[in-house]
Amino acid sequence: MSQDDEFEPRLSRIRSASGRRGVKYLNRVLAVTMLARGGAALLGWRPGRFSGARKGRGAGVGRVLASRDQFSAYRQRRVIIKSRIVKLAGKGMAGARAHLRYIQRDGVTREGLPGQLYGADQDKVEGRPFLDRAEGDRHQFRFIVSAEDGDQYENLKPLVRRLMAQMEEDLGTQLDWVAVDHHNTGHPHSHVIVRGKDDRGQDLVIAREYLATGMRERAAEIISLDLGPRTDLEVQDRLRREVDQERLTSIDRRLLREVREDGVVVPMDSDPFHQALEVGRLRKLERLALADEARPGQWRLADDLEATLRAMGERGDIVKTMHQEMAAHGQVRAPDDAVIYDPGGAGARPLVGRVVSRGLSDELNDRHYLIVDATDGRLHYVDIGRGEATDPLPAAGIIRIEPRAAEVRRVDRTVTEVAVANGGRYSVDIHMRHDPSVSEAYAETHVRRLEAIRRTTGAVTREADGTWSIAPGHLDQAMAYERRQVRAAPVAVQVLSALPLERQVGTDGATWLDRELVAANPEPLRDAGFGREVREAQARRRQWLIAEELAREDDSRVVFRNGLLGILRRRELLRVADQLASELGMNYVEMRPGQPIEGTLRRVVALASDKVAVIERSRDFTLVPWRPVLDRHVGQRVSGVMRGDGISWTIGRQRGGPAVE
Repeated sequence: MSQDDEFEPRLSRIRSASGRRGVKYLNRVLAVTMLARGGAALLGWRPGRFSGARKGRGAGVGRVLASRDQFSAYRQRRVIIKSRIVKLAGKGMAGARAHLRYIQRDGVTREGLPGQLYGADQDKVEGRPFLDRAEGDRHQFRFIVSAEDGDQYENLKPLVRRLMAQMEEDLGTQLDWVAVDHHNTGHPHSHVIVRGKDDRGQDLVIAREYLATGMRERAAEIISLDLGPRTDLEVQDRLRREVDQERLTSIDRRLLREVREDGVVVPMDSDPFHQALEVGRLRKLERLALADEARPGQWRLADDLEATLRAMGERGDIVKTMHQEMAAHGQVRAPDDAVIYDPGGAGARPLVGRVVSRGLSDELNDRHYLIVDATDGRLHYVDIGRGEATDPLPAAGIIRIEPRAAEVRRVDRTVTEVAVANGGRYSVDIHMRHDPSVSEAYAETHVRRLEAIRRTTGAVTREADGTWSIAPGHLDQAMAYERRQVRAAPVAVQVLSALPLERQVGTDGATWLDRELVAANPEPLRDAGFGREVREAQARRRQWLIAEELAREDDSRVVFRNGLLGILRRRELLRVADQLASELGMNYVEMRPGQPIEGTLRRVVALASDKVAVIERSRDFTLVPWRPVLDRHVGQRVSGVMRGDGISWTIGRQRGGPAVE
């Protein structure tokens, strides 16, 4: 009989009276409610447009956290969380590797050391195994967690681990993540990277509401538990500081919410402190020409108030960055000689100068900036866009920066012309039938352009038979693609010389200084800053050339020898060839135009003027002009034919291998 007392209930899913399975109880309640009210149509209700905001894990939690009472929001510690979802298809994994390198760079710890990745239960983890596990993932999540009172934490790791543990509970899955803490700014913060897979190997989809609100509220709860809620004095002190700030503040957001239908805001609040804050802020906005007192006590805000204040805040951050860089490199400039380069501004001109530093302006989106000491005597801050768009630059190298313009290319017009004449279709065969004078290689460049537009915007469609469906508005789509490319890389950066200016004065090779000395239209030089340094270096270079009998003085001017640049380049090439011959134990053979080249690409050597590739054969080697595409084929067999200053390459042993013109 004792066994009869051992009763264990086992709960199953709720079933409807009709025996239907899989129908949620809440859905049934809502359906019955709508029927009782006469249906949605009788109420005049129309279903809203699907936005996807509630799709994914954590949607319900995000809504609950976003609706907490205003008193707790007033007391809660402030946290900023920036989130980004990054696709890993195409070049995404290369970008993920670069991002890991950036967040672990030198100087991010309190001691100025490189950052160290950590995980849920280890203080030191390696980035490569994490990326190996992510191979094949559709996407990854990147977060920056920055607490307003983060400087009160001796160690941010426990805070991040508790936040990630809470996220796992909210999302109902374990997360594969790594993080690194940064203390190199005024606000300590943590970078967190989360794989785009859940614990079952399925794509991890996190609801927009949780990313936008839920994470921030969870972090604020944890910090408020650690440090206690904010006191009245802390809140009031922060708000007082906002009154005179030249950036978008919480007071501005409150004023924008209080704007009446007639476009006027009246600062009236039952709390005298908050009313005084609003009046003080409106007076500050009036001085900035962003508000106008239409009548006593009634204010009209500028239409572009929010955008202008955001831009002013960004400009303030840039100025602060420039001052820090100038102090770190001992640069002394007048206030007017430290400027922000605007490539999209009217009359924007190319910029030539020396690289002072390169940094991250937006670590989450991997946007970089350059500080350039230019020949116009000024120090320029240049937004160069995504880090992957600009190769690593030599320290103190000489570069040229040109603004990029979004414009429809000739290839886009050709595709449109061919498609219009062929029923809205394009392919290599169609193009060659339409214009028999074009080559297959030329037509394939148009296909590569279409493929790039498809991968980036999805604006064009490739059919199953290999043809492309071209819409009537293809030129507009191409223009949209170009604008997107310009946003990612607003300028083009060209390395003019990897050698610092001082080393160019006595170098036995064709330098940037030499090219400027013999140029018909040399770079204009201001007698200040880097412009003055270049003038002095050019004078010393002239004397060196005279001593080497490569130039002579004629009255008050210097006459350079004919073919100066070619002579200098050949002298350096032969000197480097002799050094390599001793190192490799092989003879150097100079190649002539029209000669075939075949051998193994061993390395790339940097000269004063450019780079050359070392092609090793069975008994000798040669030096030939380098091209960026060769970097991916070091150690492989290559063949080609010299054509003037360039080479038509074929990579690999096989016939019909990929050719590089």
